[in-house]
Amino acid sequence: PKTNVVFLKVHKSASSTVMNILFRFGEMHNLTFAFPVGGGNQFFYPQHFLAKFVRGFSPRSPRQFNILCHHMRFLQPEVEKVVSSSAVYFSILRNPVQLMESSFVYYKGTSAFSRARSLEDFLSEPYQYYNPAHGDSHYARNLMTFDFGFNPDAEVSAERVQLMLKAIEASFDLLLISEYFDESMVLLKEMLCWDLDSVVFFPLNSRDSSTKSPIPDSIVEKIKDWNRLDWEIYTHFNRTFWERINRDIGRERMQREVKALRERQAELARICLQGMGSVAPKDIKDSSLRPLQHGNAKILGYNLKQGLDKETEHMCRRLVTPELQYSSALYKKQFAPMPP
Repeated sequence: PKTNVVFLKVHKSASSTVMNILFRFGEMHNLTFAFPVGGGNQFFYPQHFLAKFVRGFSPRSPRQFNILCHHMRFLQPEVEKVVSSSAVYFSILRNPVQLMESSFVYYKGTSAFSRARSLEDFLSEPYQYYNPAHGDSHYARNLMTFDFGFNPDAEVSAERVQLMLKAIEASFDLLLISEYFDESMVLLKEMLCWDLDSVVFFPLNSRDSSTKSPIPDSIVEKIKDWNRLDWEIYTHFNRTFWERINRDIGRERMQREVKALRERQAELARICLQGMGSVAPKDIKDSSLRPLQHGNAKILGYNLKQGLDKETEHMCRRLVTPELQYSSALYKKQFAPMPP
């Protein structure tokens, strides 16, 4: 199994679920995580990542960490200072149309979105609301492009798009697609030589359907135009994702693998969860399992069954612990004060 991993956690792309998988694997195998100085869950985002943002890094005696997975704006030469040269790099992408709708709800308080009555309203005259000079403007345009380290307001020329795609391909070993999350987990498992239980998951940080609204066709094209760089990244890597499946695994085997993953998931849901699925924030009984609520989104969580034996309870709790709580528990464990 590969134990040196860099995950670029792209916003609003099922990346919290991937992070939970990395947290569990790292904890189980006693690996070290690169944590932001002072804890927290972002490396001074939206600045580009710098090695000095990692707690425990010093240029005089650089030490390497096994897993780097907290929010950052990617800058490879700096990332390389804190991880092994053998590290596997991967990230996850999401259809920019759904990504924009999700961002609009989740980041409603940002300068670009706060005054717009609706996403349609914003897209009808974006420059009335959007100012690239504002420090939080990246949430409103080409968010994936931004997280990968590029300029989200750059002109879209064929040449620039090609350079950007080539740069991403040169840096990353695998790009997952959140719309095909199960297939993505199978590819990840193959690439990292992990077992099925290491990539099994319950969806985390997902929104209650009451805060989701269907996107009218009239604005789908506007979203693609406004996020043209993201659209180019997504369509390119969605294509290479399926090419890779056809080449390395084949559709039939992929179907079998996905089926096995879903069966194991259903089995774990029966073992772990009250009522088999996620619940609204107000119905989460254990406050330590309640995810952060942000913007206008209602973020779902889980209730564990009562009376589980200690080992099962531990495993189940890890599967449903929200990102911030899990991250902070791992941080405390890794930086526990030495006994006198």
